[in-house]
Amino acid sequence: MPVVDASAVSYARAAPDARIASDTADRIEWVRLALAYLPLATPVSDAKVLTGVQKPLTEIAFVFCEIRTRDGHEGLGFGYSKRAGGPGMYAHAKEIAPNLLGEDPNDIAKIATKLQWAGASMGRGGMTVQAIAPFDVALWDMKAKRAKLPLAKLLGAHRDSVQCYNTSGGFLHTPLDQVLRNVDISRESGIGGIKIKVGHPDLAVDFQRVGAVRKLLGDGFPLMVDANQQWDRPQATRACRALEPFDLTWIEEPLDAHDYEGHGQLAQRFDTPIATGEMLTSFEEHSRLIAAGTDFIQPDAPRVGGITPFLKVMALGEFHRRKLAPHFAMEIHLHLAAAYALEPWLEHFEWLAPLFNEQLTLKDGRMWLPDRPGLGFSLSEQALRWQAEQVEFGRRS
Repeated sequence: MPVVDASAVSYARAAPDARIASDTADRIEWVRLALAYLPLATPVSDAKVLTGVQKPLTEIAFVFCEIRTRDGHEGLGFGYSKRAGGPGMYAHAKEIAPNLLGEDPNDIAKIATKLQWAGASMGRGGMTVQAIAPFDVALWDMKAKRAKLPLAKLLGAHRDSVQCYNTSGGFLHTPLDQVLRNVDISRESGIGGIKIKVGHPDLAVDFQRVGAVRKLLGDGFPLMVDANQQWDRPQATRACRALEPFDLTWIEEPLDAHDYEGHGQLAQRFDTPIATGEMLTSFEEHSRLIAAGTDFIQPDAPRVGGITPFLKVMALGEFHRRKLAPHFAMEIHLHLAAAYALEPWLEHFEWLAPLFNEQLTLKDGRMWLPDRPGLGFSLSEQALRWQAEQVEFGRRS
């Protein structure tokens, strides 16, 4: 047998014309940011408005991001803020946007880390993280477009449609008779579940409204309620006990959003599932919530910093067998929910429809994946008219 000299080191020689990945990589050369305001036809109130903590919601601020590369690939992303925060998010996004120029758009995780470090002194959650979301979403949109696949298919979809429930018809400012008419309209449109708001100062009013909706829907039709963090632990315990007979799909945010332990205790104590998570703005916060044991997790990609951290939340949620019901922004969350292993729910809001040229398909209680590549959306002329500020970085060839 030949003798091998263990002390000898040899290297494979590259072919003379071989190149490494960085030699041929595409590069980001142009970024456009815009701040826009979507007006709501009717001011919206939940429990925090009735108790004087917040004012009615009259508009939603959006930060849109468009990215283009040297090779001509494009991506569109957005983040949003309700009530305050939109201008601050836009300002921070403007500060960190130059960090994208010259980067390989395929290196999404690397870019997300770079953007987070650019604003690290402002923290790892809240506005700092939400300002990253428009960039991150745009890069994932671009990656799927380049692959000529809907984003869900790029991620690896478990299904081509997601069961879908409506929220917008059941706010506390809406009189009960109108809520019931809205329920009928939603069911006729093909919705698969109904959610109404609770958290009225008089719990008897909540129970009356929930009882009326359950009677109209009949037994078995999915019904959810959302308290918007209105109750303390004793109030939530009493409310959850009183709501048990209504066969609810879940009770949402019965406690403060950061009371992870309290939500976990309610989930263990009652048969009705507990859902929360929409207000959390980092993977770390969601990891604490998942560990505490709530039944449904409700992450929001624009709030946690984009699709990259959302995928981490999904992976941890799957590992712990938590159900998923992403908050708001169905234009993004349809793709992410379709890629979740356990059967999820999608929240339907028609509010964002004027922002985009394309619309989603709702039928048989489910929202169906479009066959368009990426997220499958482009900004409408109306969205462009609503833009209050815009700025560009780099050059668009």
